[in-house]
Amino acid sequence: MSNTKRIGMISLGCPKALVDSEHILSRLRAEGYAISPDYAGADLVLVNTCGFIDSAVDESLEAIGEAMNENGRVIVTGCLGARGEMVKEAHPNVLAVTGPHALEEVMQAVHAHLPKPHDPHLDLIPPQGIRLTPRHYAYLKISEGCNHRCTFCIIPSLRGDLQSRPIGEVLKEAETLVKAGVKELLVISQDTSAYGVDVKYRTGFRDGKPVRTRMTELARELGSLGVWVRLHYVYPYPHVDEVIPLMAEGAILPYLDIPFQHANPRILKLMKRPGNSENVLERIRAWREICPDIAIRSTFIAGFPGETEAEFQELLDFLEEAELDRVGCFPYSAVEGAAANALPDAVPEEVKEERVSRLMALQAEISERKLAGKIGRTLEVLVEEIDEDGAVARSRYDAPEIDGLVYIEGGEGLAVGEFAEVAIVDSDEHDLWGEVV
Repeated sequence: MSNTKRIGMISLGCPKALVDSEHILSRLRAEGYAISPDYAGADLVLVNTCGFIDSAVDESLEAIGEAMNENGRVIVTGCLGARGEMVKEAHPNVLAVTGPHALEEVMQAVHAHLPKPHDPHLDLIPPQGIRLTPRHYAYLKISEGCNHRCTFCIIPSLRGDLQSRPIGEVLKEAETLVKAGVKELLVISQDTSAYGVDVKYRTGFRDGKPVRTRMTELARELGSLGVWVRLHYVYPYPHVDEVIPLMAEGAILPYLDIPFQHANPRILKLMKRPGNSENVLERIRAWREICPDIAIRSTFIAGFPGETEAEFQELLDFLEEAELDRVGCFPYSAVEGAAANALPDAVPEEVKEERVSRLMALQAEISERKLAGKIGRTLEVLVEEIDEDGAVARSRYDAPEIDGLVYIEGGEGLAVGEFAEVAIVDSDEHDLWGEVV
C-alpha cells in the first residue's frame, strides 16, 4: 500500500457541487486512488470551486491559494473553473482547470499528472459510491444546468442549459442509496420543477414499469421508497401544485423550497422572474388548504438595482402576509457577467445591508411565532448527533445545514441516523427543544 497514490479533495459551494465531488471521489476510488484527509499526505489536490457570487469567488480563490501553498500540485474544477482565465491569473501554476460537472475532464487531468494505479479494484467502493454527507441522508441530483436567464444569475453560463437525467437512472440511484441506509433523500437541481422539459417528459422505466420524466411522477416514485423525500429549488411553475397532495398523503415531506426572490412586479420583471405577490399569496393559501402542515422555505434578494424603499416595503408586507417558515435574504451581488449589472440606479451597499437586516429581523419574529405553535406537539425527528447535553435532530420541516434543529434533553440513548418521536416543550426564533416520547 506504500505505493498507493493519494488525492486530497476540497469541495466548496452548493449541494449540486457536493454531488459532483462525490462522483469524482467515487471514480478515483474505483480506479485505485486513495483519498487523503490532509495536504501533507496528498500527491495531488482537487479543488471543486463555486463562482456564483463575489464572496464565493473570493473563497474559491483563497482555497486554491491555500492548496497551492500547502501542497503545490492542484487541479481546479467547478463553477469558477468555467472562468479559467481568472483562476490562471490568480494562480498560474495550477496543474489544470476544468468547468463544472466535468467528471471525464477531471479524470483526464488526474491521469495526466498522477497516472492511475495498476490493476484498479472496482470493489474498493460501495455500490452507492463515495459520499460527503452523513450516512443517513444524501443529495439526489436529478438534472444539470438551467434554461432560465434570470438577470442576477450566471449559472447557465457556468453549467449550461437544462439536462435532465433519465428517470430510470435517478430512481435506481435512489434505491441504491436507500438500501445503503439512507433515511432522507434531498432532491436537488438548478430548477427541480423543470425536470424533463428538455426531453419533452420522455417516458422512462422503473423495474419495467413506464414512468414519465417529470417532477410529479418522480416525487411519487421516490415516495414509495419509505424514506423522507425533500424537494429543493422548486421554481414556481403551475404544476408545482400537483405535488402538494403527495405531501398531504405523506408520500413526500411537507416541505417546499421555492425561491421567490422578490414580491414587487417591477423588480420581478427586471429579474426575469415569474409571478407577483397576489398570485403567490393565493397559491400559498391554496397549498395550506390542501396540506395545512406544509413548511415553505424561500430566498429573497434585497437591494436589486433600482429597488426603491417602497418596493422593498412591498416585500416586507408580502412576508408579513405569507408567513413563510424559513427565509434567507441576500444583498444583491454584482457578480461578473450578470445582466442585471447593466441596470441603472444601483443601490448603495450600506442600504442593501440595512434592508437585509430589516427583512431578517421581521422574519425572525414570524419564525419565532410559528415555531411557538409547535409547542405541545409530538414530532418525528431524524437524529443528527449525540453530545453530552443529549441529542440534536431535525424535524420534517428542516433541511440539513440551512434550517433549524431540535434539541432533545435526555436523548443520549438515541442513535444517529435513526428516527425518534419527540414532544416539543420550547422554541426560539430558529430551533425547537423537546423530550423523547
